[in-house]
Amino acid sequence: MGIPEVEPTAPSPFFKAGAKLMGTDTARRFLKRYGWRIDRAVIKLTNGHVSMSLVLPEVLLTHTGAKTGQQRSTLLTYFTDRGRVITIASNYGGERHPAWYHNVIAHPHVTLSARGYTGTFVAEEMTGAERDRLFDLAKQFVPNYADYERMAGGRRIPVVAFSETTSRPPTDPTYR
Repeated sequence: MGIPEVEPTAPSPFFKAGAKLMGTDTARRFLKRYGWRIDRAVIKLTNGHVSMSLVLPEVLLTHTGAKTGQQRSTLLTYFTDRGRVITIASNYGGERHPAWYHNVIAHPHVTLSARGYTGTFVAEEMTGAERDRLFDLAKQFVPNYADYERMAGGRRIPVVAFSETTSRPPTDPTYR
């Protein structure tokens, strides 16, 4: 896998401090409203080498809109597990799933970019014991996810795993 490996069980003190800062109410509101727009542009301009978070590992997800069919880009914090890129559809603890989650469930073939690497991946929502194991790792990695879980009320926060593939999606005009 070309996406840089990120071990969720051993975050550095610098990483933990950054995660704590990003978990404040002010930072959460800013990131939800404006930060992702700025960060998406910064990451594209620097080929994935610089982002606003500075300490959180981020991957740029390019996906197809479930309703519009238009290309969308979303910046996500991630870690890796068993050769997969793992993301959490926390929506900062909101009551609804984020739009990117609905999009990748409808169109699971996506592009992921990080640190100068871009590849084609297939998304799969994790369920049962595997979802619980990965979400526990996520909470260990980024403690803010425990707060988001409480804030989400009755919403079960999805865990999405992306596996790299060489196949093209059926909607790709060059697909055979």
